[in-house]
Amino acid sequence: MTPKLLNKRTQPWVLAMAAGLAAAVCAAPARADHDLAVGESHGAAPAIKTTTAKAKEAKPAAFVDVQGAWVRATVPGQSGTGGFMSLRSPAAALQLVGFSTPVAGTAELHEMAMDGNVMRMRPVEGLDLPAGQTVELKPGGHHLMLMALKRPLTAGSTVPLVLRFKAPDGKLLEQKVAVPVRAAAPTGTSAPPAHDHAH
Repeated sequence: MTPKLLNKRTQPWVLAMAAGLAAAVCAAPARADHDLAVGESHGAAPAIKTTTAKAKEAKPAAFVDVQGAWVRATVPGQSGTGGFMSLRSPAAALQLVGFSTPVAGTAELHEMAMDGNVMRMRPVEGLDLPAGQTVELKPGGHHLMLMALKRPLTAGSTVPLVLRFKAPDGKLLEQKVAVPVRAAAPTGTSAPPAHDHAH
């Protein structure tokens, strides 16, 4: 009976010690895991900020303010159309020397001008953009000519363009714009019939 009495007396002490050791063992890994998680969190934050900063830096700057841009929608069988917009170079004088678009086989800068008593359209090499002044590309004047179209241009769609400018030092600059396709000129803008811009 003595062993049984001794076992009963020592059992609470043994259990208490075992519980204490178990708590200590369990606590250590939990703390280590917590420290590791915090370290990972702190390490990830600067990386996110750096990536965001790089993304902002990678965004190309706009050399020219483009306003009211639109491309005239086409009708069945039409192979060419015009593009119009207002351009303003705020910092320095530039020259619009051309553009490109994946929707047309040929892209040229054109001008509508009187030739005697007849209004004719002809290509031009460039259009001056004085610093701080707004220059309009509009129906009946200078405009972008999209020819040999690869697909019909329907109202409500968008045409990607790359405008090309030349700086006074001869450096060539490019600026991407997404231009909406419209069936008619925006309100308040006069426009000749659509076939005037078809070759």
